[in-house]
Amino acid sequence: MKKYLRPSIICISVFSIFALFLAIIIFQTGAQVFPPVPPPDCGGPTIGLTEGPFYKSNSPERKSLIEPGVIGTKITITGYVYDTECRPLTGVWLDFWQADGRGNYDNTGFRLRGHQFTDATGRYTLETVMPGGYTGRTAHIHVKVRAEGKPELTTQIFFPGNPRNTRDGIFDPSLVARKSEGDGMQFYFDFIIASH
Repeated sequence: MKKYLRPSIICISVFSIFALFLAIIIFQTGAQVFPPVPPPDCGGPTIGLTEGPFYKSNSPERKSLIEPGVIGTKITITGYVYDTECRPLTGVWLDFWQADGRGNYDNTGFRLRGHQFTDATGRYTLETVMPGGYTGRTAHIHVKVRAEGKPELTTQIFFPGNPRNTRDGIFDPSLVARKSEGDGMQFYFDFIIASH
């Protein structure tokens, strides 16, 4: 019996050491661990929507739009960029811009504006704040998605449960982010890019 217990004890000990080591790294580096992203629905490409009047080119490269003085509740949006055959696309450029929690855009600088690229798995993660609505518009985040050899997508991300959704003439239910079942303000949104 002891002969069979010893390998199990060794495996448990190794796993415990690994888990402790990982916890120390996360604590010291401030790294965030997100739950798995739900499987995508690649039934068709993500629809495009108007970029609106507030787009500015040459935004800074960054995954977090959080900075001192930004108004709004912190949220995180994560997901993947796929082609229509559900293949993840790496190195895809995503440019985000939005209003703050009071519905105001920064039109003089680059507050709540930034671009990033999908990683080796096709994934992106954006840390920002929940945008506020304003006259005629519900909460939304603008984004441009550019993959090599494919047409550029300009669209918007909306949020579930906002009473302004039904009163926004641009709102499209297919562009609503999925909210995590857990606590907090974690959302998922995948982009499906047309081949041509």
